[in-house]
Amino acid sequence: MNSHINLSIIIPVVNDVDDLSILLPQIRSVLDTLAIIYEIIIVDKLGGESLLRVIQQNESQLLRQSANGYGTALIAGIQQSSGDYIVVMNADHAHPAAFLRDLWAVRESAEVVIASRYISNGQANMSSARKILSKVLNVLFSRGLDLKIHDISSGFRLYKSRVIKNIATECTDYDILQEILVKLLMDGRQIREIPFSYQSPAHDNYFGRLMNFGWAYLKTFARMWKLRNSIASADYDARAYDALMPPQRYWQRMRYKHITQLLAGQGQCLDVGCGSSRIVGALPTGSIALDILMRKLRYTRRFKRAAVQGSIFSLPVPNESFPCVLCSQVIEHVPRANVLDELDRVLQPGGFLILGTPDYANWQWVLIEWLYKILLPQAYADEHITHYTYRELVDEFVTRRSYQLEAVRYILRGELILGLRKPPR
Repeated sequence: MNSHINLSIIIPVVNDVDDLSILLPQIRSVLDTLAIIYEIIIVDKLGGESLLRVIQQNESQLLRQSANGYGTALIAGIQQSSGDYIVVMNADHAHPAAFLRDLWAVRESAEVVIASRYISNGQANMSSARKILSKVLNVLFSRGLDLKIHDISSGFRLYKSRVIKNIATECTDYDILQEILVKLLMDGRQIREIPFSYQSPAHDNYFGRLMNFGWAYLKTFARMWKLRNSIASADYDARAYDALMPPQRYWQRMRYKHITQLLAGQGQCLDVGCGSSRIVGALPTGSIALDILMRKLRYTRRFKRAAVQGSIFSLPVPNESFPCVLCSQVIEHVPRANVLDELDRVLQPGGFLILGTPDYANWQWVLIEWLYKILLPQAYADEHITHYTYRELVDEFVTRRSYQLEAVRYILRGELILGLRKPPR
């Protein structure tokens, strides 16, 4: 007999005996039609006799919560669960059991699936006052943190177990819902919303809950904002293309323009240190995006290009295997060592190398970097440990290796982008 658990249902409660006595049979009835093996975990701090009796009658488990708070109960249930997938829901009938079929049907499409009230075909049947407060909270987090998620406060979600169990959280109450989404996005995970018709329960106390935890929400927002705008974010490079700061947006778009122009007609390309830049999506068919950080590679899945994890110090591709090699904004982040030798090694004779890095011989870049540190202290400036100049790179490739210099591009006389042709065999 196969005892492997496919799905874990987690329901944080506060001695909700009456609600559970109705909901649990409904859940079991729905899940039995899916022909899967499941478990139901009720997380409660009190766990009175009547609650325990209802749980036992419905072949569920009781997990006693060690400390107060919705977030504490949620994480305890997640860590206790054994299923490949986890669904978190409420016991107050706002999350109907029948919708479990919808969540289960799209379980493989993303690491998190959200039952969303605020996308097309979704509904939020609640009082006007609560709807306004809910929308304000969602707009604050979604737009303020650039999440591109419409319903960040929905607690009705399906998670891939192996992903959610590895997320470290700090929040202990309802703000954990926002923290989880931000940290999953930071890790390059995919989040999907599906339409859901929400019916507010008769005894809902959303207003009081929001007032009680308002300060916690604001502190969480501030902490998540710092994370979201740091280089630790998997989509940092991609988001910079549409950054609210005009200089950052201009810089990313000019880099994209110059590099995509140089890529045209060069054939399959190895993008070394691809990050999450939109340039990956412009690589010719058959190209490979390479980065040392797995979270960046997870994000690049949306660009439909082959991706490989690897180090610039030892590129995991054969000698002379690509007609084009791109390395933009990478070499200044690592010691000199053998990085230029590796780029030369994998480039075919007659192939084209696109190399981008700040030019530290120009005063413009020195000034730009100084301003960059002030305006975006959590960004890349302090990570530039190796300083290159135009003359050094030309001497290295043109003089020493006999490359032909075909293109020289600058962004505000600071960032240098070279197009270099390797000599034929």
